[in-house]
Amino acid sequence: MAAQPTGEQAVVGDEDLVRFLYAEHGRALMGYATLLTGDSAAAEDVVQETILQAWRKPEVMSNGKGSVRGWLLTVARNLIIDQHRAKASRPAEAAEVVHRPPVARDHADSVVDSLAVTDALGRLAPEHRDVLVHVYFDGATLKQVAERLGVPLGTVKSRLHYGQRALRAAFADRDGEGHVHWSTAG
Repeated sequence: MAAQPTGEQAVVGDEDLVRFLYAEHGRALMGYATLLTGDSAAAEDVVQETILQAWRKPEVMSNGKGSVRGWLLTVARNLIIDQHRAKASRPAEAAEVVHRPPVARDHADSVVDSLAVTDALGRLAPEHRDVLVHVYFDGATLKQVAERLGVPLGTVKSRLHYGQRALRAAFADRDGEGHVHWSTAG
């Protein structure tokens, strides 16, 4: 164990005292505080507060009553006990709530989307609209749509293609406020 500063040495320079305490006792304090807290960040805080208390009371280092390390370890233990008691006396802290997006989309968004789609479909040529409704809303295959409408499969494919293109164009023409600027596509 290194020599401990005498009373005069301890008072000479505050920085020297702090450096001496960290050099001689910092590792032991850190290990002890980590053992008691189970948290290295909390242990670092305890070590800093312990050294700060020693800096505030340099006369303790030179009073000849016990070892400096024993005093420092006692201060660290008391700080940890005080923190534990303070935490226990407060109501339980609310857990941090991680921001989670809503489980379901806002109903207003779906209403706006539904109105926009309905409006867009209403502006399409009837033959394009009929194919889109059968495919996307009824879930029919292209072959089933051809049978329902009594038209060749190639015609259904063509109407689907041009209907989709007209819808894409309509929604691409929306301004920043959600309004659709319609062209005469169809």
